[in-house]
Amino acid sequence: MSKFYYGGQAVMEGVMMRGRQRMVVAVRNPSGEIVIHEEPLTARIYTSSWGQWPFVRGLSLLWDTLGLGMRALMWSADVAMSEEEQKIEFSGPVAWTTVAFSLLVSIGLFFLLPTSIAHFLERWFPGQLASAAIEGVVRLGLFVAYLWAIGLMPDIRRVFMYHGAEHKTINAYEAGVALTPSEVRKFTVQHPRCGTSFLFIVVALSIVLFAPFHFDQWYLRLASRLLLIPVLAGIAYEFIRYTASHLDNRLVRALIQPGLWLQGLTTREPDDSMLACAIAALVPVLAADGIQVEMPARTAPAAMPAPLAA
Repeated sequence: MSKFYYGGQAVMEGVMMRGRQRMVVAVRNPSGEIVIHEEPLTARIYTSSWGQWPFVRGLSLLWDTLGLGMRALMWSADVAMSEEEQKIEFSGPVAWTTVAFSLLVSIGLFFLLPTSIAHFLERWFPGQLASAAIEGVVRLGLFVAYLWAIGLMPDIRRVFMYHGAEHKTINAYEAGVALTPSEVRKFTVQHPRCGTSFLFIVVALSIVLFAPFHFDQWYLRLASRLLLIPVLAGIAYEFIRYTASHLDNRLVRALIQPGLWLQGLTTREPDDSMLACAIAALVPVLAADGIQVEMPARTAPAAMPAPLAA
């Protein structure tokens, strides 16, 4: 069995962690208590043999973001709301309408707009590679500007602090130290397998991969970009996986450095309560895979929307 890399993502006032068998979300409610949700990973992207094939297994990272990640984020928003805010529950049609709208805005901002700008500038910068380079640079610029802008919002800054807590906890586990806030705090908020680094690699690879698809019609260009997303995800995941196993190589460290720098926009130093929350999410994930560590204090599991199929 190949080495498994544990990881997760930050959510509202908490952290989601994923293992081989189970996904766990730990969120602090308005009273300051850690509320835990656990569920088995039963989608075929996790349970089937083809889900572990090279260049296919990268799709699980996309599924984590669009499937598990979105549901965990919606559930965490419900738990983290005050009693007054909970009168309007962020679930059901309201939640999925919000998600659909967010996806449409993302497609327009990070795919349609860069493609349109590159198409407009072709009269001055002709050629497939030049057009793809302009499109990639514009896409990366928009991505960095977006991360910088949302990082100014107080609520998002707290999410980024939980993101830092998630990284520190994974770093501590991989270093083999005790999973306590005092020990976990010693580690960096950067991690070479971060989703931010993954997205940076996707944008960089898109410059080369999109170049042959130089259609004059904007809608054909957009369609080709969207259809190539799984291909980009597969290649980027294998790159992340390879570099994570060769961090002692100077060339590898140089290749991943831009992604680590970009993480400065999406992570912040967490406090001990956030570290405790990340640890509370990781411990049951490890236990489900037969790795026993001390279980932190926790509350009873809370309900979560029904799992998505895959």
